Formats: sequence, structure tokens, C-alpha cells
Amino acid sequence: MDLFENRQALGLLVLRVIVGIVFFVHGLQKLFVFGFAGTIGFVGSLGIPAPAVLGSVLLLAEVLCGLALILGLYTRWVTIPLAIDNLVALFVYHLPNGFYATNQGYEFVLTLFAANVAFMLIGAGTYSLDARLLGRPRLAAG
Repeated sequence: MDLFENRQALGLLVLRVIVGIVFFVHGLQKLFVFGFAGTIGFVGSLGIPAPAVLGSVLLLAEVLCGLALILGLYTRWVTIPLAIDNLVALFVYHLPNGFYATNQGYEFVLTLFAANVAFMLIGAGTYSLDARLLGRPRLAAG
């Protein structure tokens, strides 16, 4: 592996782990601070249908998919529910508040959405369980 490939793989590792931590910790907040009832109540207050089902799915997706993203396990699959999570948050809650996150705007969820789409397209990279355990193709230079 040449220097470029190594830097590229390390960069992807850093980004994947940090994005995974963001989702994992947000999911833990929903689980341990708001609880299922609080998360379901918030989802319902946004007018999202079937809030008990979708609120529970949201909470579990952020915890489980966030952890899988940190590990780089089934990366292309686990980023799908995370990207959907961000799209729903973008259109249902953040978009009317403008761009800036300081006003509950969409800049942060848009960035997370873009990161998840990138992971769907690129995969987890060399330093991941996908590469080590599942034999997924490694990130190629160029």
C-alpha cells in the first residue's frame, strides 16, 4: 500500500468513526435521556405517522447503525437508515429553520446525510470489519 492509499484509508476511517459516534451518541441520548416514550412523543409531535413504530426504529437505528458504522460493519447497508433519518429530519424539522444549526437549521443534518451517501458509495475502507471479516473490496487509489 503506497502513501496515498494509506492516507486515503486513514481519512476514511477517521470520518467513518466520527460520524458513527455522532449517531451512536444521539441514539444513546434518545434511549437513556428521553427514553422510548419521549422519542415517540417527539416523533408524534412532528406529525409523522405511526410514531410508536417509527420513533422506536429511529432510536434503534441510531444506536445500532451508529455502532456498526464505527466498526465499519455492513457499512453500505447501515448507512441507508441513517441517511433516511437525516432526510426526514431535514424536511420535517430543520428546513423551515434555514441553513444554520444555531437556529435549528439544516446544515448539520445535510452534512451527515452527505457523509452517509458517501459511505454508501465508497464503503467502509481498508480499516474496517467489512474489509477484515467480510472480504469487502478495499478502497482503491485514484
